[in-house]
Amino acid sequence: MKWKISLSDIDFGEEEITAVTKVLKSKWLTMGEVTQEFEKRFADYLGIKYAFAVSSGTAALHIAHQVLGIGKEDKVICPSLTFIATANSILYTGATPVFADITGLDDFNILPDDIAGKITPKTKAVTVVHYGGYPCDMNRIMEATKEHNLYLIEDAAHAVGAEYNGKKCGTIGDIGCFSFFSNKNLVTGEGGMIVTDNDEFARKIKLLRSHGMTTLTLDRYKGHAHSYDVVELGYNYRTTEISSAIGLVQLSKLDKNNRKRREITNQYRELLGNTLEIQIPFKNSKEKSSCHLFPVLLNKKISRERFMIGLKEMGIQTSIHYPPAHLFSYYRKRFGFQEGSLPLTEEVGKREITLPLYPMLSREDIIYIVKTLKEMLSSVGR
Repeated sequence: MKWKISLSDIDFGEEEITAVTKVLKSKWLTMGEVTQEFEKRFADYLGIKYAFAVSSGTAALHIAHQVLGIGKEDKVICPSLTFIATANSILYTGATPVFADITGLDDFNILPDDIAGKITPKTKAVTVVHYGGYPCDMNRIMEATKEHNLYLIEDAAHAVGAEYNGKKCGTIGDIGCFSFFSNKNLVTGEGGMIVTDNDEFARKIKLLRSHGMTTLTLDRYKGHAHSYDVVELGYNYRTTEISSAIGLVQLSKLDKNNRKRREITNQYRELLGNTLEIQIPFKNSKEKSSCHLFPVLLNKKISRERFMIGLKEMGIQTSIHYPPAHLFSYYRKRFGFQEGSLPLTEEVGKREITLPLYPMLSREDIIYIVKTLKEMLSSVGR
């Protein structure tokens, strides 16, 4: 169907078209100089030494866990209130995800105390997710990881441009992972980035991204090498020059668009402030958010299904972020997870709805969404 207001949209213009056309005319389509420039500018933007473009955010997460030597018998603590790639990337290495609960109904990020309570001798790492672009309580999380000598991975898929204590999300832990999927703040269609300040991790990331090969096609084309060795069991997680060209333009727009997202978030909060049937999380967050999502919690008495159908009938697209990962059929069957193990996560999983949020939304759009939402709450709450 054609939405009056979609859940997300992309700020694309002539700059992206020109950048892609230039790549097509060059006939060099994979992992070339455009990708190198994108990596350099992204690293400079974050203030970090190394950034490696990959084919997806999932690829970045898989590589991150692999590079840290995580494998069979190891356990990695992570949230369940996340896209499934966070947990799946742990399984790809043969390790086991251990799910921790969220902080509360006003903060959907992973609870530092639950992380600390679930550390065992088999725990090797903690993978955090900056939900919706709102930074986790990294100081408290790092206290636990440092005390137990654990690695810390940041799933910053939502958080490009977000900051914690003035430091960009993705640069605080050992390795940071970003997604550039079509609904993200920085879009390349499919794509991602993995970043680190650690020289040895960077060396391994570069190898694992492309089959464990010691040289790339571009190196050989430029005459820097004539052959290659394979020194690791790597993967084909390479990105394309087309994606990187789009990424460079999108990076130049990122701060402006994130500011717009924050403005829209504040408009939502202002217009929804006295709406008793919903709860707005992260209102008290002091950190700089990328405002990737605008989630709300419905009152328990409200039928979420009827509410979402009603908004759909009025042309407003909504979504759910997220069905808890530990309750998916695969995870139940494999690990025996049951309802009740993560009560706060499960409560949010039952009641959360995500409203449209993207830079091109107008004040009139927000007013229409809020007006329709309030009318819908009144009708389905009877």
